[in-house]
Amino acid sequence: MPATQKPMRYGHTEGHTDVCFDDSGSCIITCGTDGDVRIWEDLDDDDPKSINVGEKAYSCALKNGKLVTAVSNNTVQVHTFPEGVPDGILTRFTTNANHVVFNGDGAKIAAGSSDFLVKVVDVMDCSQQKTFRGHDAPVLSLSFDPKDIFLASASCDGFVKVWQVSDQTCVISWPLLQKCSDVINAKSICRLAWQPKHGKLLAVPVEKSVKLYRRETWSNQFDLSDNFISQTLNIVTWSPCGQYLAAGSINGLIIVWNVETKDCVERMKHEKGYAICGLSWHPTCGQIAYTDAEGNLGLLENVCDPNRKMSSSKVSNRAEKDYNDLFDGDDTNNAGDFLNDNAVETRSFSKGITNDEEDDDDLMLASGRPRQRSHILEDDENSADVTVLKTGSSFLKEEEADDQAGSIHNLPVATSQRPFYDGPMPTPRQKPFQSGSTPLHLTHRFMVWNSIGIIRCYNDEQDNAIDVEFHDTSIHHATHLSNTLNYTVADLSHEAILLACESTDELASKLHCLHFSSWDSSKEWIVDVPQNEDVEAICLGQGWAAAATSTLLLRLFTIGGVQKEVFSLPGPVVSMAGHGEQLIIVYHRGTGFDGDQCLGVQLLELGNKKKQILRGDPLPLTRKSYLVWVGFSAEGTPCYVDSEGIVRMLNRGLGHTWTPICNTREHCKGKSDHYWVVGIHENPQQLRCIPCKGSRFPPTLPRPAVAVLSFKLPYCQTDTEKGQMEEQYWRSVMFHNHLDYLAKNGYEYEESTKNQAIKEQQELLMKMLALSCKLEREFRCVELADLMTQNAVNLAIKYASRSRRLILAQRLSEVAVEKAAELAATQAEEEEEEEEDFRKKLNAGYSNTSTEWSQPRFRNQVEEDTEDIGEADDTEEKPEIHKHGENSFFKSASSSDMPTIKSGAVTSSNQGRINPFKVSGNSREPAISVNSVRSANILDNMNKSSKKYTALNRATSYEESPVIKPLVPKPKSKQASAASFFQKKTSQADRTEEVKEENPKNSSCETPAVCPENTGNQRPKTGFQMWLEENRSNILSDNPDFSDEADIIKEGMVRFRALSTEERKAWAAKAKGGTASDGAEEKKRKRVIHESHETENQKEQTKENLNLPKKQKPLDLSTNQKLSAFAFKQE
Repeated sequence: MPATQKPMRYGHTEGHTDVCFDDSGSCIITCGTDGDVRIWEDLDDDDPKSINVGEKAYSCALKNGKLVTAVSNNTVQVHTFPEGVPDGILTRFTTNANHVVFNGDGAKIAAGSSDFLVKVVDVMDCSQQKTFRGHDAPVLSLSFDPKDIFLASASCDGFVKVWQVSDQTCVISWPLLQKCSDVINAKSICRLAWQPKHGKLLAVPVEKSVKLYRRETWSNQFDLSDNFISQTLNIVTWSPCGQYLAAGSINGLIIVWNVETKDCVERMKHEKGYAICGLSWHPTCGQIAYTDAEGNLGLLENVCDPNRKMSSSKVSNRAEKDYNDLFDGDDTNNAGDFLNDNAVETRSFSKGITNDEEDDDDLMLASGRPRQRSHILEDDENSADVTVLKTGSSFLKEEEADDQAGSIHNLPVATSQRPFYDGPMPTPRQKPFQSGSTPLHLTHRFMVWNSIGIIRCYNDEQDNAIDVEFHDTSIHHATHLSNTLNYTVADLSHEAILLACESTDELASKLHCLHFSSWDSSKEWIVDVPQNEDVEAICLGQGWAAAATSTLLLRLFTIGGVQKEVFSLPGPVVSMAGHGEQLIIVYHRGTGFDGDQCLGVQLLELGNKKKQILRGDPLPLTRKSYLVWVGFSAEGTPCYVDSEGIVRMLNRGLGHTWTPICNTREHCKGKSDHYWVVGIHENPQQLRCIPCKGSRFPPTLPRPAVAVLSFKLPYCQTDTEKGQMEEQYWRSVMFHNHLDYLAKNGYEYEESTKNQAIKEQQELLMKMLALSCKLEREFRCVELADLMTQNAVNLAIKYASRSRRLILAQRLSEVAVEKAAELAATQAEEEEEEEEDFRKKLNAGYSNTSTEWSQPRFRNQVEEDTEDIGEADDTEEKPEIHKHGENSFFKSASSSDMPTIKSGAVTSSNQGRINPFKVSGNSREPAISVNSVRSANILDNMNKSSKKYTALNRATSYEESPVIKPLVPKPKSKQASAASFFQKKTSQADRTEEVKEENPKNSSCETPAVCPENTGNQRPKTGFQMWLEENRSNILSDNPDFSDEADIIKEGMVRFRALSTEERKAWAAKAKGGTASDGAEEKKRKRVIHESHETENQKEQTKENLNLPKKQKPLDLSTNQKLSAFAFKQE
């Protein structure tokens, strides 16, 4: 059985960390720069005992119930074990001690200090001390001879010395190390070690090899090395039997050799490549505990199992264990096959250059090592070197053989491999995972943590159970479930709990749903998937559940357990998530190289009209990262997080691309700290996550606290005012795209949110325009105007004219004309589409009237048609000015059929005749309300009425304010009229007279959808509309409780359909024939009303059309002056 590498965990704060086992091997003891000694029962111990021994602890040693530590206050202290009670100070130095070790029987300790001294102290009687002087620099490490005769030491002066303990004399000294001034500058801490039991050999890590010296003769017997060692070795430790030697390097590589055969038997790579600074072999079994220079603790298990043959052919491929709980070990074979051709060819080269008696070993190496090489993820200058074959000391069978000769002998083997493959290596595939879960090997783990609640799993000696907790207990109370089937994945929604387990020899893989929101008494169902198929990922949506299996199938179920569609996935699933009708699936679309994952994503909508939004597009990840979380924001936008802390969100406004919205690493204090994401909110903009100190995931106990991070798009120069406003603007646009999606799919949402977003965006654009004006970037001003609504462009024109930038004002006027023409053309197309669509629906008979017409957001039968059409191509909001924020540059657009910004309102015909460069007190000029004197920002008055307003509410809310209509009478060309909006008039009187002539034609209603009876500039009335006008009183008399226009229309539709075909055709003909005369009568009536009283007009118009707006109140001169000075107040 090959060795296994368990995922590392946080042990101490960043810095040098030491580790050792207790005498029985039942505990792991670590110390670090936080000054704590921690006692771990095992690597999964979530609550280790902690003993504070000082400000910093540099080294620890344990024997016979005595815990000795070298502390930053220049002392060597003793504590009882495991109680942790202080038991005195053994010795002191003038500076801090760097290393402490026990002798064989635990009676003495040796300590080496930065004051160049080595001391040996009796543990029971600290007065018995011996001091060893001879080093000329700080002492790095020490090792006691098992027979207590010799003591070895390494120092920053470059020498390794062996001392006679009895008389404190130096027996031998080797200049092996690189000289340095202090421990922190040392390339290696050179933790040397004597061979256990007889102490025949002393192992010293020197550069990229381990030198072994024979006792008494002090000759260099041989060196242990390996071609995978690319950086200096830092530490060595012996197995208790003395047969194996382990070494750790400064780039995180751990190598284990069989000293007798000089073969490398294990290789492991640190997850992050941090320096190994602590290494300890379990006293009785094949475990190695190790720590790194960042304070993390790791464990290797099943190292050098005596039951398996220890030959080079058995070298285990350990690279994928760097990601033991992350990547799929099953892919080992595939990656190995990648280089099978090399392995076949290697035999001939090996035989040509090796001795006959070594053929067997070499051939085993040749076939084994390419597989090993294919999984090394490290990408440094050595990653592509030709070290595909092991060419180390296994060629030398005699201990006395010269190691250098062996190295020369091996050179041709390495060179011979270069022609075969020297390119990028495939990356092991990431294992499937559930977002919001912690690793499977933990005894106490989170199965899922999302916006609904938390599911915990406890699997220890006492209990094997699952606890479900809801954030909102009104959804459901907390639940405790037994876990007899060993469920490994779970998901939670406001409707159900979904669990799945893997198959066993006796049982099939199962999908178990607890549908707690069901109204019947049977609230559970279980499905067995077919044999040889395992559920690997699951998720819940609104009314459905999904499960992806190992056979590349995705199975859909209703929440009640009915099997629905089944389809194949293009690759092995990585993770899934659901929200409402949306399902996102991430899978392996191929093999990644050089540490990159190759993932694809599918996004489906599972509503009545099932469709695929993303069709297997590549999922962008940071280089050398992997996926750690995928899901939806609370508003339903797909998001995901990679291992480098980059959060990305789907940008629906840019062709379904992925945009980075946050880098959690920027919020981390330490390199080993991470944020564990549990939820994303777009309004308010919040990233909800759990800070994890020195770990990628939180423990279950104590309960983690959720932190909230802000979003920030990675724009350039965000330290400048311009960069900040650009980032804020585009973040606002992106984080409100979901409103368009909700509106398009028929969901309700808060109109105030959208109004506020438009206001913020236009304010930012105006500020950026003002800043560009100051910097004399007039071309940039025009570019910004392209992003503005029609209203904001008109404000920009005034700002430019007041700033004496007449050329800019002229350019902005051209932009305004273009926007007017575009809008006129767009609305003309919409009118035709609406008319055609409305007639189609009339002829179809509306079989689903109860659902189509009962929605409060539909205000009348024509607007219902417009709802689906008006949102298709819009990208910007249409703001509305209420009575107390009236500005004639603004179009009062309150219907929900145009909810986006780009198709902003067009200036009306009477307004278009105003000279934008002339300051005038005329009431027709743009002005804010007198009531808004205290507002320094005219954009505060930009709003959009609620989508949920009924026609009655709107008609009564705009008292005496004629709403500007952007369309001119039909006989006139729309483009010509749009252009004429900005033509200059010579006299104020002429303009006033012209307004009176045009007003009956143009100022009738807000949008075509809202006022269908206005035939002067709208499409002709339909037969149903004319019929409804005549029969409205009958409907109201039969149904006096009808207060909503929608109810009247519904009843009218029912009665109209009951008419015979001939009658309906007659009404249609009547409508077509009466169009022209109706228009003339309408004009006459309005002209008479304007010359006389308005009271009678209000009654007549309200009766005919509840949507007809009222007369505008004139505004005084001071108000117009305030508007003219708006741009300067902004500053």
